[in-house]
Amino acid sequence: MNDLARYIDHTALKPDVTEADIIKLTGEAKEYGFASVCVNPFWVTLAAEQLEGSDVNVCTVIGFPLGAGTAATKAFETKDAIDHGADEVDMVINIGALKGGQTDTVERDIKAVVQAAAGKALVKVIIETCLLTDDEKVLACKLAAGAGADFVKTSTGFSTGGATVSDVALMRRTVGPKFGVKAAGGIHSKAEAQALIAAGATRIGASSGIQIVNG
Repeated sequence: MNDLARYIDHTALKPDVTEADIIKLTGEAKEYGFASVCVNPFWVTLAAEQLEGSDVNVCTVIGFPLGAGTAATKAFETKDAIDHGADEVDMVINIGALKGGQTDTVERDIKAVVQAAAGKALVKVIIETCLLTDDEKVLACKLAAGAGADFVKTSTGFSTGGATVSDVALMRRTVGPKFGVKAAGGIHSKAEAQALIAAGATRIGASSGIQIVNG
């Protein structure tokens, strides 16, 4: 098994993904030994069925891609996803609240998802680095860690930019050595993935997982 594969969340989040695409995605994930498949909530049940008995986790997205839903809605989405077989949830923070200085709102938002996951699923917090200043990135990471999440994640892949080595390094410095850091968005090559891992990423989110592991 390729060691790099265990870092990768094999991802299919575009709106036109079909049942056949999910079956292909899960088959590839089993073949290559990826950490998880990351799919939209509608596809969690199918992904879980396809991956039953394997070592590959089912990851889904919450409040995606804008993060501007309510905390209650995100909590419901989380519970529903877990009930249907999700092992990991990648939630988008309330970006506008963070930028507007409403830190209590952001923390409550993350805590709602963490409490809904209640030890049943890993919680990764997407901070959408391309929309934040460095100070805001640091604040978002501290809020995620303080709210009991497991990971901070750079990007949705649906905004104005994706993962950068400098952002991953900043996030790693902020959360310390034991917290998860996921780099996602615009990662297409083995060299890019390795640079992000060297900077502190412990997970890579990519739709080009096979291309990455095959170099």
